[in-house]
Amino acid sequence: MREQVSRHISRAAPIAILGFGREGQSLLRFIEKNPTYHGREIWILDKDALVKDQLDTHRSKNIHWQVGSGYLKSLSRFALILRSPGVPYTLPQLYRARCDGTMVSSATNLFFKEIQKTKSKHPTIIGVTGTKGKGTTSTLIYQILRKANKKAVLAGNIGKPVLDILSEAKRAEFVVLELSSFQLQDFPYAPDIAVVLDIFPDHLDQHHSLREYYGSKANIGRFQKKSDAIFYFSKNPLSKNIAAKSSAQKFPVTPQSEGLKKNYDMARAVARFIQIPDSVIEKTIASFRGLEHRLEFVKTVSEISFYNDSAATNPEAVAAAIRTIQTPLVLIAGGKDKKLNYRPLADAIRESSHIQAVILIGENRK
Repeated sequence: MREQVSRHISRAAPIAILGFGREGQSLLRFIEKNPTYHGREIWILDKDALVKDQLDTHRSKNIHWQVGSGYLKSLSRFALILRSPGVPYTLPQLYRARCDGTMVSSATNLFFKEIQKTKSKHPTIIGVTGTKGKGTTSTLIYQILRKANKKAVLAGNIGKPVLDILSEAKRAEFVVLELSSFQLQDFPYAPDIAVVLDIFPDHLDQHHSLREYYGSKANIGRFQKKSDAIFYFSKNPLSKNIAAKSSAQKFPVTPQSEGLKKNYDMARAVARFIQIPDSVIEKTIASFRGLEHRLEFVKTVSEISFYNDSAATNPEAVAAAIRTIQTPLVLIAGGKDKKLNYRPLADAIRESSHIQAVILIGENRK
């Protein structure tokens, strides 16, 4: 629900960048180059007081700081707040500011707004979301496009921040964007092609509820037109439900593989839809070595193979890895508790005939 109240924004009104990590820094570069924001007072808000060290504070008199424990104070004084993905849209302080008339946006929203200003035909935008597999699927679609000699760029939650590739994107034929739930929370736009991978519970440490998490994911297709397309995994009820909320043409995908490689099937389906030759698709998939931390083969020592799957940060993702590996396995698992149900992982361990031992580490080992 968009409870934000619009109000006139004077050119003198201050604007804020909320969160000064990689995307927040990209936002600042964009603002400083864009004549729309020329002469505006810019405030950088971050809970980490050390972010000041990442910027030469003498380069502009218009830049001010609100950092440390009080970084969320008095947000209503800003006309516009540009939120980084790591800062939830549902924060109570942001909610109050929106009710007071402060506009809240993001780099992703600015990117789509700028792309729509392109005088010539804008590129076909392929947006990819899901609980896991976004990076693998986005990268593989991008690599297939490049192998087919298409002008394509990859950005979003993977690779470069979207605003850093804006100029390149305007000249491209295709833009592939990995979109997280945090980027989609306040997303009022629509990709030409939406891709919805497996959806299951995650990020309950940052989302208010599962309903709010699923609702954020659904925004990828919520504003699509009938001429757009949405792909989804037919066997995943939540993926199917998200696709049903879109007005676009529906393309269910039934994967022939399990685990990580089911996302290869999705990339294949999207590439065929945009008429990439099968020979190019299959050659690219055959040479694809995957991404770091996604069931990544590390090394074999004394006939023991080590795999790094540290991107599997929820029970379902670890369960998928267990079902993918069909050799004797020692599972090392643990980390930060995100208030998730561990039953899917317990079921996978109990059902596996390959697990020899389980070693638990981290704050949630108990």
